[in-house]
Amino acid sequence: MSENLFIPEKATKAEKYEALLPQIEALISGEPDLYANLSNVAAALKQAFDFFWVGFYLVKENQLVLGPFQGPIACTRISFGKGVCGTAWKEGKTQLVPDVDAFPGHIACSSASRSEIVVPVFKGDQVAMVLDVDSDQLNDFDNTDQEYLEKLMKSLSATLS
Repeated sequence: MSENLFIPEKATKAEKYEALLPQIEALISGEPDLYANLSNVAAALKQAFDFFWVGFYLVKENQLVLGPFQGPIACTRISFGKGVCGTAWKEGKTQLVPDVDAFPGHIACSSASRSEIVVPVFKGDQVAMVLDVDSDQLNDFDNTDQEYLEKLMKSLSATLS
C-alpha cells in the first residue's frame, strides 16, 4: 500500500472513517510487527482527524505502558482502574468522555486535553492494550467515533491472536 492516505475533505465523520478504515487495514495487513502497526494506526488517525493526541497503552507487568503515539509527550505508566485508560482496561469497554475534568480520577497528562475516547483492544478475552484518543475540544467524540474505533480495534485484535 502507498504511504499516502486518501481522506475526502468535504465528508461527514462517518464518511471519513469509511474511507480510512480499509486503508488502515491494508497498512497493517501482512505486517507482523506490532509496533509498526500501532505506529501506522496512530499516525493515520491523527492525520485523518487532526486529533490532539492519539496512541496506545499496552498492558505490561500489570500496568498500562505507553506505546506508539502521535502528539505531545504523555504519561508513561497508568495503573489498573486509574483514569480513563485504566478504567477502560478494568471494565473492558469503551470510555467516551465529553469533559475529562468531570471524569472522576482523570489523569491529566496534558492540561490541553478536554475530551477523550478510550477503546480496549483484546487478545482472546483479556485486554491487551487500549487506544487512547484525546481532543483539545469539549464533547468532541460521539457514537460515530465509538462505532468506527471499536470496529478498527476489533480488526487490530484479530492480528494479536
